[in-house]
Amino acid sequence: MSSTRRTAIVAGVLFLVTEIAAMGGLALYRPVLHDTGYVLGPGADTQVFLGALCELVLALAVTGTGAALYPVLRRRNEGAAVAYVCGRLLEAAVIVIGIVCVLSVVTLRRRAEGGTSTDGASLVTAGQALVAFHDWTFLFGPNFVLGANTLVLAGLMYTSRLVPRSLSVLGLVGGAMICASATAVLFGAYEQVSVAGSLAALPVFAWEVTLAVRLLGKGFDAGTDDTAGAGARAGAGAGLGAGVL
Repeated sequence: MSSTRRTAIVAGVLFLVTEIAAMGGLALYRPVLHDTGYVLGPGADTQVFLGALCELVLALAVTGTGAALYPVLRRRNEGAAVAYVCGRLLEAAVIVIGIVCVLSVVTLRRRAEGGTSTDGASLVTAGQALVAFHDWTFLFGPNFVLGANTLVLAGLMYTSRLVPRSLSVLGLVGGAMICASATAVLFGAYEQVSVAGSLAALPVFAWEVTLAVRLLGKGFDAGTDDTAGAGARAGAGAGLGAGVL
């Protein structure tokens, strides 16, 4: 198996992991985000910890996609490849910040439960502020930055034909839509978690899942494989030598 094929498999697996971890994390720590009195209630701390673990896996997988694809992307456009890696690192960093905010709400709840703090109103206010902080990180990380990263990757794959252009176009549409949706949320057009927001995120979801399946099943398109490239160079060298003789 060539190094390019291995890269495609690793990247495909990581893209699938990002989707699974993102959905799992959001579902598991949902109580913190939607229960304004979470810090004063019985809590679901174990569930929230599992959600945070999923988010940590998500951050690692996001970083991994950038690192895994870099050797292949660099040969097509080094500047764009570096931009994609840096963008994925930024996206992962924002996700981690959001995780810390969610876990801080759990810390407040435990302090209230242990009697360390008796000012319930202040705890609720602090908890709501941390949730709001998380919501903003969710808007800028898995929306704005994700959209920008998708545009960079899909654009590079479109010009280099690493995957079918129809798939790259799906990524370009998805990246543009999620950036537009994030802008609409930023200016209060609708809530981030809403029907409109979910519909705007569907093309990016479809792009990443389809790209993952493509990379796992067929890898990059013909001509991008190291072995094929080496064979082409050898054939060119042999032809040149024959011409000289």
